[in-house]
Amino acid sequence: MKPDSSSVLNSRSRPRQHHSGGLGTPDWPAFSSHPLSALSLLGSQEDYRSEESEEFGPVFIQEPDDVIFPLDSDEKKVVMHCEARGNPPPTYSWYVNRTEVDAEADYRYGFIDGNFIITNASEITDYGRYQCKAENSFGTVLSRDALLQFAYLRTFSGKTRGGVSVREGQGVVLMCAPPPHSPEIIYSWVFNEFPSFVAEDSRRFISQETGNLYISKVQPSDVGSYICLVKNTATNARVLSPPTPLTLKTDGVMGEYEPKIEVHFPTSVLAAKGVTVRLECFALGNPVPTITWRKINGNIPKKARLRKSQAVLEIPNIQLEDSGTYECKAENPRGGTAFKGHLQVYTLPQWVRMINDTQMDSGEKLQWECKATGRPRPTYRWLRNGLPLTSQGRVEILNGEVTIHKVQQADSGMYQCVAENKYGAIYSNAELKILASAPVFVHNPVRVIATLGKDVSLECKPRASPKPRITWKRGDRRIQLSRRIMLLRNNTLRIVNSSRADEGNYVCRAENQLGSAEMTAVLWVKDAMRVELSPSRVEVTVGESVVLSCKATHDTSLDVAFQWFFNQRPINFQQDGVHFEYIQTQSSTVDLMIRSILLKHAGKYGCRAQTSADTVLAEAELLVRGPPGPPGVVIVEEISDTTATLSWSRGLDNHSPISTYNLQARSPFSLGWQTVKTDPDPVTGDMESAMAVELNPWVEYEFRVVASNAIGTGDPSAPSRGVRTKEAVPSVAPANVSGGNGRRHELVISWEPVSEEFQNGEGFGYIVAFRANGTRGWKEKMVTSADSTTYKYRDETFPPLTPFEVKVGVYNNKGDGPFSRVVIIHSAEGEPREAPTDVKAQSISSSEIRVTWKPPNPGPGRPRGYEVLINYFVVIDLVGLKKSCLKVLLNLDPERRILSSAPAHPPSNLMWIQEGNNVSLSWDPVKAKDNESDVIGYMVLLKQEGRGHNQVTRTINPSTMLSLPEGGTYIIEVRALSEGGEGAVSSQVRLVTSSGVRAKSNQCSVHRLPQSLTWTALLLVLLVPSASW
Repeated sequence: MKPDSSSVLNSRSRPRQHHSGGLGTPDWPAFSSHPLSALSLLGSQEDYRSEESEEFGPVFIQEPDDVIFPLDSDEKKVVMHCEARGNPPPTYSWYVNRTEVDAEADYRYGFIDGNFIITNASEITDYGRYQCKAENSFGTVLSRDALLQFAYLRTFSGKTRGGVSVREGQGVVLMCAPPPHSPEIIYSWVFNEFPSFVAEDSRRFISQETGNLYISKVQPSDVGSYICLVKNTATNARVLSPPTPLTLKTDGVMGEYEPKIEVHFPTSVLAAKGVTVRLECFALGNPVPTITWRKINGNIPKKARLRKSQAVLEIPNIQLEDSGTYECKAENPRGGTAFKGHLQVYTLPQWVRMINDTQMDSGEKLQWECKATGRPRPTYRWLRNGLPLTSQGRVEILNGEVTIHKVQQADSGMYQCVAENKYGAIYSNAELKILASAPVFVHNPVRVIATLGKDVSLECKPRASPKPRITWKRGDRRIQLSRRIMLLRNNTLRIVNSSRADEGNYVCRAENQLGSAEMTAVLWVKDAMRVELSPSRVEVTVGESVVLSCKATHDTSLDVAFQWFFNQRPINFQQDGVHFEYIQTQSSTVDLMIRSILLKHAGKYGCRAQTSADTVLAEAELLVRGPPGPPGVVIVEEISDTTATLSWSRGLDNHSPISTYNLQARSPFSLGWQTVKTDPDPVTGDMESAMAVELNPWVEYEFRVVASNAIGTGDPSAPSRGVRTKEAVPSVAPANVSGGNGRRHELVISWEPVSEEFQNGEGFGYIVAFRANGTRGWKEKMVTSADSTTYKYRDETFPPLTPFEVKVGVYNNKGDGPFSRVVIIHSAEGEPREAPTDVKAQSISSSEIRVTWKPPNPGPGRPRGYEVLINYFVVIDLVGLKKSCLKVLLNLDPERRILSSAPAHPPSNLMWIQEGNNVSLSWDPVKAKDNESDVIGYMVLLKQEGRGHNQVTRTINPSTMLSLPEGGTYIIEVRALSEGGEGAVSSQVRLVTSSGVRAKSNQCSVHRLPQSLTWTALLLVLLVPSASW
């Protein structure tokens, strides 16, 4: 199609919806229009007809979709949907299997608007492909095909199925033989009775292709009755087959045999792009075969998954690259077998280029092209008003291209390009309008205001078809063209360097064979407008404010409008109201207030003044002084053990010279970024290189640079790449060297480890040096672990508490570092050689005694505590208490100790849950009195009546779990424990279990002692002896 320079009713295109599959169709706009310039004709020509009043051919809003209708549905009506819009409104008809439906021929048919309704639908008469036709006076379009199919699931034959008898170890296939059904069904198998389903594993497999149950190796547990259950995917209806008995033969066991693949995917598998493909492969064999998969000449897609013990290869969202030959292999120790099949992925056609609504003048050439992709490659056919369009006469069709020479009114109508392969078809629709009308001017007359000394254009764009002949007149005289007055190719009259003499009426006449029309343009020439923006250049500092004033001098008969720009973009005063304010001071003067200025506000500000005759733009520059911008990329030029030479590029100084640079570093050991010392110091603003000094060796650093000026400090540069300083001899010695304790004849030396930050290189370790006080030679020992904190030296020859001079040094692969200062550390102590003397005991109260003694003479060690052994008799009228010995180790002051008693209060509120042979026991915690030792745990006694064996359990919690042997009567008692000994015993818990019978695990009972049965024995003695348990 060629463009038209003189007619508004020229060739025009607009997009129209296209349809395929179940896609909806969007609205489409009115035919495109050509508005005239606001400076040449004030006001634009409107569309000839609006969207609402325009007449156009049918456009599908809803097309029929595939329907699966359940035959057993309570709703007996099938509805095939179709809706289109158009002006005038479309009428509808339907086709079934390419035959038009006669609604009067079958009482079951009905129509509501475009929808086709079938009552009492049946598969025999109504199955097939349905297509909707929508038409009005502008043309006809056909919808895509929609398939109507019916969902049903018949019952299995009631005939008794014969039994299957095999040897143990033999493979077997149980046939499902499903009843008639539509569409697909899902298979499962029931074992013996519903709902006991057969579980699939490496030995058992249910094929969703055949429905059969495959058992690779029959076991005795497989003997039973098998029922095939099928489920309709559309209706969820289920039916069960008659049972198939499976028995074992008694004439022996099947020996081992090699695998035999019984079910596999087809040799050729076709799948639509984007679906999930499932390939099945299962074999019989003894032992049970192992299934493996591979793709010939390629790799199995990573997204693929193996299901059902590798019997199913599942590939989701299959793509073209997943095509290829796949092999499954079944193997066991007796051999192996394999099967290969080819997977081919197809795609439905998809549009690459579609056709659009077009309107043309008579005699022009129409060229449309539609193009689609798909596998197999799509073919194309064309329809005009629902009928096939072929090459003949003025029409040429080549695949997806159609050409119509010298279009005529008869060529108007609805066109459809159909791209299809054997898997589907898609439609692209467009309307062709051949225009025929006498010239019409929408606006007449029009007023044109020009600026003195500038060019002006008078447009002439009537609506007309065929294209009209254009002539211009001024008054009654035809305009004489010259270098100053020109007629452009689009019939626009252009006047160069306009003057007041050019004012007046200009008439454009348009004429074709259908009629003529005239349009008058009234031209006024006005003085040019002048705009002054002040100040034209201003410098401010971040945070300050400024006002720009814009004044326009113009013809007072014209109104003026202002608009502010920032860097050639209009200022949005609603969004940027925090910083920008528009102030109208006079009718011809406006101000721009810029508050709290930021660096980003620097740039060019424009004030545009506009009248109906002229537009003038004045600009001013705003410079914002602020802290410097971030320096450029930081590069580490050279690195040593303690220095790094850095370079960078200058950033923006933001109109204030950079005074200094600050170098910062970050390492794994620093708390964020830290300022480093530099050479030179300071780093002045004219420098772009400096050296960071006093770094730690063998540490990985990142560096950045920050610039400062008189206004402030700017943002930092981006970090450099991480670099590691070189190795060096360690320079930091271990701190807090100390020691002591340990075993006899041991010297224990400890220190704080040196942080990795100061190890200065690889191979870091410690040198431990020591010598007996007063000797000359140092013994040195190497400790190779950098994390070590202790060294132990043992020598049987030196006596206890021998003083040593000790120092600890450091080393790494580069050499030895410094030692710590020398400290005195004593070797380990010896055992006390004398016992305390003058031991005395004195009664303090009814619950306390005081024991005193004299410490022994100092020996090879300093006494740290005493062990008090107390033998005593208690005469109490209670059964079960006997003479006992309490041994307590007290870490107490050597001069005097007071011993506290065991808890006098027994555990109370015993509760227990008996579940089978297990007993869960709990009680309230015992709290020690002021004169009693703290409770450190509990002792639970479990004893069986009539037997001497007792079971003792210790726990730190007020609960425990006990396990009862089989049968008998059991007694449980609980005591609290402390350093003062064993406390009072609780009430007894008596449990009875049936003799010789273990309690069932599902039996559970909860018990609790009555509060009235609890008792407490209060012994007014300090040290209660433990009962003999």
